[in-house]
Amino acid sequence: MTSHVSGTHTGAAARSSAKSGLGSGWLVFAGVLMVFGGFMTLFAGIAAIANDDVFVATNDYVYRFDLTGWGWIHLILGIVIVLAGFALFQGATWARVVGVVLVGLAMIANFLWLPYAPFWAIVLIAIDGFVIWALCAAPSPTES
Repeated sequence: MTSHVSGTHTGAAARSSAKSGLGSGWLVFAGVLMVFGGFMTLFAGIAAIANDDVFVATNDYVYRFDLTGWGWIHLILGIVIVLAGFALFQGATWARVVGVVLVGLAMIANFLWLPYAPFWAIVLIAIDGFVIWALCAAPSPTES
């Protein structure tokens, strides 16, 4: 019996190159969603700051705050999430932990944003959930 070698990696070398860093795909997925979600959060903040008349809120919502204040929160949070997403593309390991924390804060902010833009807040909560999942599911660079 003869065996043919087709030039593909086998064993630990293939697993190491396929799972570590950005090669796994999970971090690329998380980074793309972080940048997208960060820009969408940033745009929602700009809309809230620039034109308060765009949003309508219920009067008896428990977490009702000033709309301009929410705009600044979303603007700052969006900028920081976009920067962390780009840092994730650079392979920074700190960006994973920072990403989970920031996106968790964005999920809370979007939950509190529900009376102002319900559909948009639910979409951003779902995107943030996928980002946290992808950041946590990505293998660590030391795994082989």
